Amino acid sequence: MIFVLGGTSDSLLISDWLTETKQPFILSVATDYGETLAKQHTENVFCGRLSKEEMCTKWHSENVQLVIDATHPFATIVSETAMEACKETEIPYIRFERTSEQTDNTYLVADIEEACKVATELGQRIFLTTGSKNLPEFVAGLRNLHIIARILPVSDVIRSAEELGLVADQIIGMKGPFTKEANRTQLEMTGADVLITKESGKQGGFQEKLTAAAELEIPVIVIRRKQLNYPIEINHLTELPEILTQLEVY
Repeated sequence: MIFVLGGTSDSLLISDWLTETKQPFILSVATDYGETLAKQHTENVFCGRLSKEEMCTKWHSENVQLVIDATHPFATIVSETAMEACKETEIPYIRFERTSEQTDNTYLVADIEEACKVATELGQRIFLTTGSKNLPEFVAGLRNLHIIARILPVSDVIRSAEELGLVADQIIGMKGPFTKEANRTQLEMTGADVLITKESGKQGGFQEKLTAAAELEIPVIVIRRKQLNYPIEINHLTELPEILTQLEVY
């Protein structure tokens, strides 16, 4: 049994490939929304957050022989926990890591605090494409600036943004990834003069954001992903068959 840590479009592609090659697997997601998407690709879905001990217990009960971590590049706590659990249970761990690209108009920063400091120096109308999870930190750090937050069009997510004080013209409720043209249109319509994003990689529409901003000469602040020391890392689905063969799983 293969245990796929998901919640990204990458994990859905991996699931489709495992189904096509008739590999038994469980796709693990953390949220109800993720479960809804996952069940469009497989019925064997587990929804919930697991501690290291819970991972070890579940993997033992499901006879898991391999873990593929295809979580979001910024879900580093999940990745670190999974690596610890794999080490303890002696189960091979593979990290599927998105590749990323930057352009000349980018400002690379280490965290949200630094992103807010740089944004304050660059402009007044800040377009956030970092999701809703860290929105409270941005609202606090960008207190005197006009924030436009692009977040999922889900009622509790919209409500949480409103509770932080954001009003209708500061909220764009849409699900990505977005094309370059869509990004450009939204940047123009909102009058944004700074874009803040995360180094999420190609599948997260990262390059489309950068290109749209570059065309409008809008600076982009990129929050770098935390670098982890993965035991096995792949960047493309085409690498998976060879790795599984080496591990005697495929």
